[in-house]
Amino acid sequence: MRCSVFIATSVDGFIAREDGSIDWLSIVERPNEDYGYSKFFESVDTLVLGRKTYEIALGFEAWPYANKRVIVMTHQARTPRFGEELFSGEPAELAARLAKEGSKRVYVDGGSVIRQFLAQKLVTDLTLSIVPVLLGAGIRLFDRAPSEVRLELLSTREFESGLVQVRYTVTQPLA
Repeated sequence: MRCSVFIATSVDGFIAREDGSIDWLSIVERPNEDYGYSKFFESVDTLVLGRKTYEIALGFEAWPYANKRVIVMTHQARTPRFGEELFSGEPAELAARLAKEGSKRVYVDGGSVIRQFLAQKLVTDLTLSIVPVLLGAGIRLFDRAPSEVRLELLSTREFESGLVQVRYTVTQPLA
């Protein structure tokens, strides 16, 4: 089973403004360009989201994860609205369960959840879309990594919008 990250970040490493807003992503929106997201999303059978990412998705006009298994990592009691599952344990426990249940590729999303999965050496690959903007403050993607994680570059791609996308595979993390 693969645990994959596909996320946009500002040049200075933020995935959202301090209030959680991602409005700045619109500066790279182009007709008929999704930067490989659709192809990636088709390859995913399960999503694991953090509570804050989940709450942002609930605010979209349409549920963006239709026809996918969605698991929300949260310690808060909630009522699922689209068949999503709630989970409050450790990422390794969840990953083991998903592998046993036949998940092939898990999309890990949300800053805190990504960091937890990295800390437990569960992330297999990362696609980072670097948006040409400096936010100066906000929610960091890699806020205090728990340990060094080595990455091997798979590819880079630049787009007309100024977005640069880098793809990495996670090599053996250092102990």
